[in-house]
Amino acid sequence: QVQLVESGGGSVQAGGSLRLSCAIRGPLQSSYAMAWSRQSPGKEREGVAVIESEDGTTYLDSVKGRFTISRDRGHNNLYLEMATLQPEDTGMYYCAVASRWIASTGSPWVDYEYNYWGQGTQVTVSS
Repeated sequence: QVQLVESGGGSVQAGGSLRLSCAIRGPLQSSYAMAWSRQSPGKEREGVAVIESEDGTTYLDSVKGRFTISRDRGHNNLYLEMATLQPEDTGMYYCAVASRWIASTGSPWVDYEYNYWGQGTQVTVSS
């Protein structure tokens, strides 16, 4: 059984930085993409960053230039470096893995089925 375990969340002041990690455990046969999503209070879950099989990356507009998604060589760990954090970045951050390709729209948020999810790690940014 595939399990995703996030860590690295915490409370920081605006302008601070955090590094989130996601350990991917179990018999993951293949992955088309790995991603970070977040759910902020009162809002729907949104995709923050995704890295595809050929290492192409896509970011939510509001985090471009501040967040960086990466993974290790064996694709067993996924990371999200977050800098210049703002209060609007507050939320529960989830890592996800897509093992199925389901569409060809050109959007990594739509083209893959993210069927493995972690339990989340809380990020709180105070002003």
